[in-house]
Amino acid sequence: MTSTEVHGTVADGFEQVREAFAAVVAEQDGQVGAQLAAYTHGRQVVDLWAGDEVSGDTLTGIYSSTKGAATLVTALLAQEGVLDLDEPVARNWPEFAAAGKDQITLRDVLTHRSGVVGVDGGLSAAELADDALIARRLAGQRPYWRPGSAYGYGGFVSFAMVNEVIRRVTGRSLQQIYDERIRVPYRLDLYLGLPESEEDRFLPIQWWTATPEQEAAFWTNLPGPHSILGIGYGLNSTPPLDQVAFANTRAVRANGPASAGGVGSARGLAGLYAAAVWGIDGQAPFLKPDTVAEFAQLHSTGADLVRGEQGNYALGFQAKGLQYGFLSANVFGHDGSAGSEAFADPRAGIAFGYTRRRFGFAWSYPEHDRLAAAVHDAATAS
Repeated sequence: MTSTEVHGTVADGFEQVREAFAAVVAEQDGQVGAQLAAYTHGRQVVDLWAGDEVSGDTLTGIYSSTKGAATLVTALLAQEGVLDLDEPVARNWPEFAAAGKDQITLRDVLTHRSGVVGVDGGLSAAELADDALIARRLAGQRPYWRPGSAYGYGGFVSFAMVNEVIRRVTGRSLQQIYDERIRVPYRLDLYLGLPESEEDRFLPIQWWTATPEQEAAFWTNLPGPHSILGIGYGLNSTPPLDQVAFANTRAVRANGPASAGGVGSARGLAGLYAAAVWGIDGQAPFLKPDTVAEFAQLHSTGADLVRGEQGNYALGFQAKGLQYGFLSANVFGHDGSAGSEAFADPRAGIAFGYTRRRFGFAWSYPEHDRLAAAVHDAATAS
């Protein structure tokens, strides 16, 4: 067996997806280790993997693709009337009202319009591993811009705020609700809190491979730690956050912080979105069409104060229809820093999941477009 050998299956009519995945793996010389899965209207049609040590059952850190699972928990609770997205956060979490945050709503947080993207002095890796500790630090923090006046991505903290509201309203954490209401019933291989019993399936994320010149140029041009981008990505702590080490820490996997601490497989990611919109394995979807439509609606577009032109958000999700022009306008999902990608296209009936074990150089993942296009073309042709 070679590291570039592709394993797994595709349904009839999806052979071109296997070919596209094989081409990606070959270009990476099998060094990355990747998985690709897809559903159409709740039926799995793609289940592929390649790379040293990687199988279809391999779990790895999915970073901000975790936000997709966290948003779906939020959507479920909003659908049931447990959460009011337009109610001020401080109504349920009084401490959050400090420093001009008394009118910030859950909708503001979900659409990255709260101005709360970090804290002065930074959050340590240990704090970022625990949503309750993050929330405690955020409660007294003044927003970095006037809430509602602009938007900027809260990479490590946004869903700690959502989690605290859920905890105050329900008495249970977002992670507990996800496990009980979504992961277990739909048998998803995607965890917000990885049990010790599943540790043997976890493979650590690795840093990108680059020439010394490339790496030196990258770090030279990186914005300062106390810039908006630096605060949003945890670089203003002492020491600055090591993203690779963070995702590979047992405490992060065990706690499953809702912004960036999820662990899973491509099967789990694709299955999550399929379960939400269409249902899988004979089970009905857990979201109603009206809920899907609301959470897929564009909310924050234009330049993101943290991520620049890479922004654009629906309600909790990235607006994938603006990222992939060949998909429908209301496609929603979320990618992750280590290279994972996941989304649902309600119009085309597609649920897509992809993982990789190695960061792309400068967080660049051109294979996402190619693989998403291959799945879309096969699904719409059939």
